[in-house]
Amino acid sequence: MEQKEITLQITGMTCAACSNRIEKSLTKMEGVEKASVNLALESATVVTNSSSVNALTIKEKIHDLGYGVISQTAEFDVIGMTCAACANRIERKLSKMSGVEKAAVNLTLETAQVTFNEKEVNPQEMKAAIKDLGFELVEKKEEKSDIDQIRKEAEEKQVAKFYFAAILSFPLLWAMVSHFSFTSFIWLPDMLMNPWVQFALATPVQFIVGAPFYVGAYKALKNKSANMDVLVAMGTSAAYFYSIYLSIKSIGSTGMVELYFETSAVLLTLLLLGKIFEAKAKGRSSEAIKKLMGLRPKEATILRDNMEVIVPVEDIQVGDHVIVKPGESIPVDGKVVKGTSSVDESMITGESIPIEKTVESEVIGSTTNTTGQLILEATKVGKDTTLSQIIKIVEQAQGSKAPIQRLADTISGIFVPIVVGIALVTFLLWYFLVDPGNTSQAVEVMIAVLVIACPCALGLATPTSIMAGSGRAAEHGILFKGGEHLETTKNITAVVLDKTGTVTEGKPVVTDIEVVGQNNREELLIMTASAETSSEHPLALAIVNHAKEEGYTLEQVESAEAIPGFGLEAIVGGKHVLVGTKKLMDRFSVTGDFSLLTKYEEQGKTAMLIAINQELSGVIAVADTVRSTSKEAVAKFQAMGLKVVLLTGDNERTANAIAKEVGITDVIAGVLPEEKASHIQKLQGEGYRVAMVGDGINDAPALATADIGIAMGTGTDIAIAAADITLMRADLTTVADAIQMSKFTVKNIKQNLFWAFAYNSIGIPIAAIGLLAPWVAGAAMAFSSVSVVLNALRLQRISLKKGSGMV
Repeated sequence: MEQKEITLQITGMTCAACSNRIEKSLTKMEGVEKASVNLALESATVVTNSSSVNALTIKEKIHDLGYGVISQTAEFDVIGMTCAACANRIERKLSKMSGVEKAAVNLTLETAQVTFNEKEVNPQEMKAAIKDLGFELVEKKEEKSDIDQIRKEAEEKQVAKFYFAAILSFPLLWAMVSHFSFTSFIWLPDMLMNPWVQFALATPVQFIVGAPFYVGAYKALKNKSANMDVLVAMGTSAAYFYSIYLSIKSIGSTGMVELYFETSAVLLTLLLLGKIFEAKAKGRSSEAIKKLMGLRPKEATILRDNMEVIVPVEDIQVGDHVIVKPGESIPVDGKVVKGTSSVDESMITGESIPIEKTVESEVIGSTTNTTGQLILEATKVGKDTTLSQIIKIVEQAQGSKAPIQRLADTISGIFVPIVVGIALVTFLLWYFLVDPGNTSQAVEVMIAVLVIACPCALGLATPTSIMAGSGRAAEHGILFKGGEHLETTKNITAVVLDKTGTVTEGKPVVTDIEVVGQNNREELLIMTASAETSSEHPLALAIVNHAKEEGYTLEQVESAEAIPGFGLEAIVGGKHVLVGTKKLMDRFSVTGDFSLLTKYEEQGKTAMLIAINQELSGVIAVADTVRSTSKEAVAKFQAMGLKVVLLTGDNERTANAIAKEVGITDVIAGVLPEEKASHIQKLQGEGYRVAMVGDGINDAPALATADIGIAMGTGTDIAIAAADITLMRADLTTVADAIQMSKFTVKNIKQNLFWAFAYNSIGIPIAAIGLLAPWVAGAAMAFSSVSVVLNALRLQRISLKKGSGMV
């Protein structure tokens, strides 16, 4: 059997340990060649060559592991069935389709209900398959399960649970704080000192808020691994159940009892808050795919039997003739069979100037038709369109990024079994050798070991540094989408820059106006701008805006006609005006020295010849200008020892001119989006850790493929969503600042992890020999957390611009 790929949407994952556990379990399934689980996209992709492995068996396996799989359900009316054999044939056909989990056909009601995985199959493909059998499926337009809504509801439940935990934990925290000598002035209700009141407050937090940690710990241990869930469950349980033990022991006593209910309750509340922040960051990472999909037009006008018919884009077939009016998005990839127009392809190619399209020209789906009406022959539809391929590249690139294995998880994986072993050995030694038969003392010493090993500091070490570091970076206009990107940016060795909107401003402006002979510059600009008011072309708008900025009043246009591929002819103030290419001049027999064109084109500019009353009057050059900080940024990259590459969909002449101006020597021009991604991969194959900086939709695949994708905040929402870092200012020098911030933050994380682990390593043997009472262990644990937070806050004192580091 040939290989097939199955992709499922998963719910319930909370950390890298979850995705690793699912991935390992799926990989071990018989018939599975490869399995990859993406935590950010919450998806699993399985490659199999066995007929026994399908979407349903994989879904069952994931359910067994304690996670959920989101499926879609579609209901159809079935037309053409006459007997039970018909219903069985349709049911068998649907059931065998890749991605279909279950199909049920009802002959009496003439309906079919199909549960399927939308990543592999859609209702249109089901309709086509059944049409081959001689029947017809008509989809019932009912509500389908909404993945976004499911995630939103889960997030809202987490937030509600956090408030619930915070309300119950605050009185416990109040009681703990009031015990310190320096806080003795704080009033404390006597009721909060009652062990059973504290028990009543802590218990719901322990078993409602803490339930996911217990479940996670169970799953980890079941799969013979140990993660932070195990540490959390172990540490909070030790504090909670020991407090119950002390509460029972204190019955009848009149003295104050040292309890640790607040230790478990406050820790669980803070960890839940961290989970909420993680979920929000993870949800944003999938926005790129949703926004790319949102670019697709929903409907299109096609010719059927010489009649214009509006149909869903999904119903367009290869060979259909599609009508695209001015201002509409082109629904599919195709070839022009009738009409001429300009098409804005900047979202796909990065070319800022619309491209003239005539008969036989190729057009790309989801680009914008600007001027004339076109009739296209569809050449690529559905999954084969350029935009669909871009979406696929982004998905694959995001899926290929291995989850960052946190140093804390590595430590905890070794640390947990060691601590448990030490605690048990400690209990046995005290019970049988040190103080034979004294169960109470043995339990106290064992609990002291467990409490000192509670993962407060380990749990806070990474997130506090990331929060402080990313917060400080935000003050400098650098937004890191997640902690993993803040960690890995420091490894960058090559910076790849898009041209349009990144190195340049992203919009054309008039750069040169040159008159010929005795002609007047003012008249040349006024006549040209007046003629161009009839056009919505970006070059025309640049000339019109320039004339207005110089304070000129434009003339009345008597008539104007755009000549596709040539330029514009107009009558302005009784004078005949031509604006366009040399071909336009030749067409109207205008003669003169046209060498001016070459001079400006060699500089990467778009030059337009102007003739007034059949006489060559001058040239106006328009270009996308370089950002003021780009040259400084390139010099900064080079000073840091980084390789700098200009990667653009624009033509080679323009790209080289821009590169020369800012000091870049490595230029790759004229590339399509999928080619951009392959060039990134080539650099990675040469050993470079690549940061891609871009601002357009066309950059999305490259941004996702790069080790770090960096989007200009002034760019498109999709580029920003696809990137790992967003620069809020249109300033490339902040890319260097981002790398610097990453280095400081990772150094801080390592310091935190060292001290967190050091506290445990020093405290455990002291507790094991009985020199550390549980309450002292709790205080030491709290102090370790405070020290970690204080160290992380040092990141708030970084001065990036001065390069002074921490002060």
